Amino acid sequence: MKLLYDFTSGSGSLLLKFAKVLGKDNVRNAFYGQEINITTYNLCRINMFLHDINFDDFDIARGDTLTAPQHWDDEPFEAIVSNPPYAIRWEGKNNPTLINDPRFAPAGILAPPSKADLAFIMHALAWLASNGTAAIVCFPGIMYRGGAEKKIRQYLIDSNYVDAVIQLPANLFFGTSIATCIMVLKKSKPDTKTLFIDASKEFVKIINNNKLTQENIEHILKFYTDRADVAHIVRTVKGAEIAAEDYNLSVSTYVEPEDTREVIDIVKLNEEIREIVAREAVLRDEIERIIAEIEGEEGMEL
Repeated sequence: MKLLYDFTSGSGSLLLKFAKVLGKDNVRNAFYGQEINITTYNLCRINMFLHDINFDDFDIARGDTLTAPQHWDDEPFEAIVSNPPYAIRWEGKNNPTLINDPRFAPAGILAPPSKADLAFIMHALAWLASNGTAAIVCFPGIMYRGGAEKKIRQYLIDSNYVDAVIQLPANLFFGTSIATCIMVLKKSKPDTKTLFIDASKEFVKIINNNKLTQENIEHILKFYTDRADVAHIVRTVKGAEIAAEDYNLSVSTYVEPEDTREVIDIVKLNEEIREIVAREAVLRDEIERIIAEIEGEEGMEL
């Protein structure tokens, strides 16, 4: 069964995490990945062996996923997970053949040469099975920037491929304090709504970093599976509303943050002010009386 794919596999941590969740005995000949860095590529393969993944059950390839993908004969995949590098350069429009690549052509435009993020998204979508799900960790800028990135977001929304956007806490990943998010893609959605989840407060602080506990993960998963609006946390949004927002996919555009400011009772505050002013007037009169007495006594002495 061709099941799991990570197109920027790194050391294989996401693939192995998935194996732990499913149970590696339930996944046969199903771990696929690609990594451009030779050192990390070798480490990924070693990690597979160290975690008792048989040689026949994984296929980790080396190369540039965007310009030289290595699993054309193996796609589509039923599950795709990835944490691609943020805002890296790629050939993009500088390579005239890429606009005709079946992975990128449907959007009618390529991701900017200086920011390959949405090229990775388009690659994942192209290799996703019709009944599959892709979950990709994203740099937040791709959710709202204009130009080519906006046009690609428009293609994704108008085609009804974005199932959810989940805002994660800041300072979650090693080496970056950026508050990243997860884009969930599906090709066979039951409706035309996109789920937005603000999970930015689902963490515990450990020294200088934040961490998702199992409880935090279960909360986020429940929000995703329930697909019910929750004030300040979850909201389902129709494609027409997203289009009206200029195809902005930032969670904060649709999920209103909770106002934690103290609620002021104006009537009570005004009453307190009146009491303070009254006490001040009494005190001022008393002070003036005392001063007058002192001045009178000094005059008598003279």
